[in-house]
Amino acid sequence: MQVVSEKHEHKNPRVGIVGAGQLAMMMGEAAPSVDVATIVLATSPQEPAVATCDHAVFGEAKDFEALVELARDCDVVTFDHELVDLDQLKTLEDRGVVVRPSSSALRFAVDKSHQRQRFLEAGLPVPRFVVVHSSADAALAPFLATLETPPVLKASRGGYDGRGVLFPRDHDETLALVDQLGAAGPVLVEERLTLQSEVAQVLARAPDGSVALYPLVTTTQSRGMCVEVVFPAHVTVQQATRARELAEQISSLIDAVGILAIEFFVVEGELVVNEIALRPHNSGHWTIEGTRTSQFANHLLAVSGRPLGDASPLYEHAVMVNVVGGDEPGSLERARALSDVAVHDYRKAWRPNRKLGHVTSVGDDARAVHVRAWEGARAYGTSTEEV
Repeated sequence: MQVVSEKHEHKNPRVGIVGAGQLAMMMGEAAPSVDVATIVLATSPQEPAVATCDHAVFGEAKDFEALVELARDCDVVTFDHELVDLDQLKTLEDRGVVVRPSSSALRFAVDKSHQRQRFLEAGLPVPRFVVVHSSADAALAPFLATLETPPVLKASRGGYDGRGVLFPRDHDETLALVDQLGAAGPVLVEERLTLQSEVAQVLARAPDGSVALYPLVTTTQSRGMCVEVVFPAHVTVQQATRARELAEQISSLIDAVGILAIEFFVVEGELVVNEIALRPHNSGHWTIEGTRTSQFANHLLAVSGRPLGDASPLYEHAVMVNVVGGDEPGSLERARALSDVAVHDYRKAWRPNRKLGHVTSVGDDARAVHVRAWEGARAYGTSTEEV
């Protein structure tokens, strides 16, 4: 069966999005500005993106028939998340479906062990690591013997926002947690680094290899989740240059198409790759108000094969604060009543520790921008504390 032969003719490119969370929702909001129609694969009509996209197909991300239905009415398929079946995506590609990023590129985000091994082979800066399946693996004990502190343990697949990442306190707990994670698949065991800070580099890459680089930003994490993003990044010129060089090298290595976001640790003044995402990313939400072309618009332009937009900043400063549900619901209306604050509601029911939205402030006064962003987040009812 050739799925592409069943597509309909449409004036504007039709982008199918696997997943209907807040990222797909914001893609849907950006779509009219770049003349794109969006169709989402959603699990229910209540998911955030159903309200902002042009059409919805209902099913699970790993339901192959639902993927076929989505692909049938689209020019290209892209993603809201990485919780996908790569073999199913490869089958779609073999049938002629345009998938961007491709299944081979997406593997670098889906499979952390694969990513680390390939990046190490390419000479990219990554933490020292070993991949094991259980505490009895012969490679584990020699690796642990080289470490001065307990390691960081990561599930190779399925983790995000701190899920699937464990920090054992001692040797015995390390072995127990390796077996716990290993029951589901390979475990990435990494050295625990002493961080000076964390930064993120976002770029958009088109099918022809051209790129649009967004400015580097500083990020702050709490409980495995991003709390705050600050532009410009608190780094040296050399570090900013290095981030751009590494981002372009990585994007070429994996043949990314669309948004590529790279989280870096700053360790002893040097950049070390932490995680990557091949979709719009939390560290790029500030670009909606802060740059000439948002990450969401550029992702749609890239995957639909059109020239990328200008990613340069519009203001001297920007701060984005994530709104995470506190013990009690906050007031969206009170947040929206504040001046010079952009409030983005993810259309989710309140729940403690659930990411409900984000607040962005932009301007030319660094302190004022920071204060306004946190005022908006607190009014919204975030559980995160000001940093």
